Amino acid sequence: MQDLAIFDLDDTLLRGDSDVLWGEYLVDEGILDNSHRQRHQEYYQQYEEGTLDIMAFLEFQLEILSQHPMQQLDEWRDDYLNKKIKPRLLSKAHDLINHHREQGRILIIVTATNNFVTGPIAKLFDIDNLIATEAEFNEGRYTGKVSGIPSFQAGKVTRLIAWLEKNEIEPGESWFYSDSHNDLPLLEWSDNPVAVDPDDQLRSVAETQDWPIISLR
Repeated sequence: MQDLAIFDLDDTLLRGDSDVLWGEYLVDEGILDNSHRQRHQEYYQQYEEGTLDIMAFLEFQLEILSQHPMQQLDEWRDDYLNKKIKPRLLSKAHDLINHHREQGRILIIVTATNNFVTGPIAKLFDIDNLIATEAEFNEGRYTGKVSGIPSFQAGKVTRLIAWLEKNEIEPGESWFYSDSHNDLPLLEWSDNPVAVDPDDQLRSVAETQDWPIISLR
């Protein structure tokens, strides 16, 4: 049996949401117009309210990946990481990750944001295991569609269990860190749920359940 330290990414390990920041980058650079920012804000409001239609959002978010070759997408992503992500990495998040690393636990990021955006962010935290929503990739290009089950809400539990089975890992004790009430299914699945700079709904649940509440900001 192996102990697990599981982390949400957006607004947990990061000071910000990598999905939102990617959209902002594309608008700031003139790649997309401001209507994209406005639609993204509407979807983010639905996410915070717990009413988000994840498949509708992913169709909107992944469309840009299908419209450009990989070389161009990679160039934009590298620039995005430097301008939008690296300034928002939290030193206390690195400390928390390293604490679990020193304890010999398997480190996993589980995020609803797609793997194109989050793959290199996980590497910035030196975490090899990433369970993200998979953007479908075919014949050298993204299709704009989702592959498999999005790792969102209960889908995070489904995807994590499938990942453990695929890697023949029998979990021992588990920790999960998140800021969002959307992650309640995985928080309830874990042995040690921890609310990190939580939204109001998660803070209320954490206080009722006597879960630890911490800040990495």
